[in-house]
Amino acid sequence: MKIRKLLVLFAVLALIAAACGDDDDAGETTAAPETTAAATTEAPTTTAAPTTTAAPTTTEAAAPSIGTADSPIEVLFVPSVSAEEIIAGGELLKEALNEATGLEFNVSVGTSYASTIEEMCASPENTIGFIPAQGYVLASDLCGVDIQLKSLRFGYTEYWTEFIAPRESTITSIFDLSGKKWAYPDATSTSGFLVPSGIFERFAINVGESFEAGGHTAVVRAVYNGEADFGTVFYSPQIDAEGNVIWDGTEAGADITAEAIEACVLDAEGEIECSGEYPRDARRNIREENPDVIQNVKIFALSDPIPNDGMAFGPDFPADLKTQIVDAMVAFAENDPETFEAAFDAYSWSGVAPTDDSEFDSIRALLQALGFTLEDF
Repeated sequence: MKIRKLLVLFAVLALIAAACGDDDDAGETTAAPETTAAATTEAPTTTAAPTTTAAPTTTEAAAPSIGTADSPIEVLFVPSVSAEEIIAGGELLKEALNEATGLEFNVSVGTSYASTIEEMCASPENTIGFIPAQGYVLASDLCGVDIQLKSLRFGYTEYWTEFIAPRESTITSIFDLSGKKWAYPDATSTSGFLVPSGIFERFAINVGESFEAGGHTAVVRAVYNGEADFGTVFYSPQIDAEGNVIWDGTEAGADITAEAIEACVLDAEGEIECSGEYPRDARRNIREENPDVIQNVKIFALSDPIPNDGMAFGPDFPADLKTQIVDAMVAFAENDPETFEAAFDAYSWSGVAPTDDSEFDSIRALLQALGFTLEDF
């Protein structure tokens, strides 16, 4: 019985072995090399076709180089004054940079400070922004925007918040502001909103109603017209006829001297002249419509210094182009100061100086202390 079972088992195994042998042989018969040879002959044709058609298509679809007519560098300005003024100067800047670098630029003004920041982050490879300290810090923390130059304005690389009120107002210091109606330029304005907010927080001053006027010029207009009890705007010191700063550096000396106020008139060049003193703060922005602005609007307080606005680049802006443009800006300011000042007349830039992120640590600390982010603006 056992022998019979073994014989049956051997028979089954023999059948299995035969079946496996047939499968192996199918791959090793004489026909197999012919099949392989045929496949080898056809393979070059099959391989060559995709190589010939696909590779050139990918190369031809490459994006245009940054700074060309098809992909100009976007130069963005914040709307601190009228867009018309900024664009007029921006065209001069565009021409100067194009001549110096051979690169193509496009100039535009954002609808708000926040929109300028958002565009720089959304287009990191081809944007340059002329933005204030607060805007830079927010953009830097948001997406790594890189600041390279800061402005020189009337001999200073810093500026201040000035608190203004009607000349006849009883307000004489920031401690008179509780319950008063406040006009500020924009919630992303460093001098107009961030710094004053920090001062109010520090000294527990609870202002009354507040509203966004829509720019420094609009704030001055609101105070002049009695639409606000006080306003906060940028301060740059007064100069003499030769352009020399004549401010003594004190809060009390920030305004035009008392004896010169009533003498303020528009001179032949359309500037406010007050017995040899020329104001350069935000009040002068409405001089054409209200030449008596100095007689009607006073400065009653100043903040601590604030880093000037500057020139920043998108986080992925090509390093070689960045160096080229920064060098061109420095040369423009040094070699053609008159055209440079005309290009930046809206912002009163008279030159540029190198800067880096560390100079904005005080603004970053203030933003963090107040809990401000881009969403607040």
